[in-house]
Amino acid sequence: MDNFIFSNPTKLLFGKGQIDLLPKEVSRYGKKILLVYGGGSIKRNGIYDQVMEKLAEIDADVFELPGVEPNPRLSTVQKGIEICKREGIDFLLAVGGGSTIDCTKAIAIGAKTDIDVWDIIMKKESASDALPLGTILTLAATGSEMNAGSVITNWEIKEKHGWGSPLVYPKFSILDPTYTFSVPKDQTIYGIVDIMSHVFEHYFHLTSNTPMQDRFCESILQTVIETAPKLLEEPENYEYREVMMLSGTYALNGMVSVGLRGDWATHNLEHAVSAVHDIPHGGGLAILFPNWMKHVLDEENVDRFKQLAIRVFNVDPTGKADKEVALAGIEELRAFWNRIGAPSRLSDYDIGEDSLELMADKAVAVREQYGVFKKLDREDSLAILQASL
Repeated sequence: MDNFIFSNPTKLLFGKGQIDLLPKEVSRYGKKILLVYGGGSIKRNGIYDQVMEKLAEIDADVFELPGVEPNPRLSTVQKGIEICKREGIDFLLAVGGGSTIDCTKAIAIGAKTDIDVWDIIMKKESASDALPLGTILTLAATGSEMNAGSVITNWEIKEKHGWGSPLVYPKFSILDPTYTFSVPKDQTIYGIVDIMSHVFEHYFHLTSNTPMQDRFCESILQTVIETAPKLLEEPENYEYREVMMLSGTYALNGMVSVGLRGDWATHNLEHAVSAVHDIPHGGGLAILFPNWMKHVLDEENVDRFKQLAIRVFNVDPTGKADKEVALAGIEELRAFWNRIGAPSRLSDYDIGEDSLELMADKAVAVREQYGVFKKLDREDSLAILQASL
């Protein structure tokens, strides 16, 4: 494996009733709070009232930024930055899923600089400071509650990019599985796909001697596959929500990827799709990932696909060539996602051939080739998109 330095400073407050610790955690940073949230579900399910009651205990001066989009937009980030600078905000509190947290991370960076935050997202400039932030998670999916990453969409130019900075690790994250009870079925499904996709991005790498990392990844995948159908049948089952929430956090908090460099090509391609069409991220990944797998599978990397097929999807290799086993594993993945109700074709979102060229262009807008496990270019992008129609 590769040499590595690992640090994750985020404090997790996991379990039922951990909202009670919010006043103590926030009071370390100040009383002027910007509360960031999405479309209003936290008001309907009562989480908003709980948060405001706890913030009132420390006489917090609370400002609000509602309306964060599922693919958080640069324009919303800029609104948050303006509030922070105008009001002298001390601390940012994101209440929601990954989109809300990602938006809040970008606000945290932008609030402490005069540099255009989009230039930082595009890696043309570097951040040197950030406002502190905390999160209260309401959707198990992205792992943004315990990492330094963020994805922002610039809708005006139809571009969506991931970025990261150690400055935006949340100071704390409250993870109460009961807060995910009211998540709609489709969003729960997208979250399941996203969690698995993060693990796949780690799993497909070129680093040698990673048996422990491989087993970590495989155990998360097995756990999610075992839990997902039961969760969808009983969405208010605490134990199922608990398992899925922790799986989402560990899938992307850096623990399973120490000493290796994952691929991330499929995420890059999905960002191109949802930048143009604004579809759910998890839905896009469900469509693209099996087709990426088929596209990159070859004689040199077949062993990794074969290992996944046998260890995670229980494919019987008896009497089968290595490539047959690998392809059977990919089909098992597609079948599982189909069974839980995930989309499988771009046409499920009314996306046709007319925008394939544009999406392929967006996939290579930053660099001509992307991915680690196998380099992809514009032609590869177009081929995967065509296979996904």
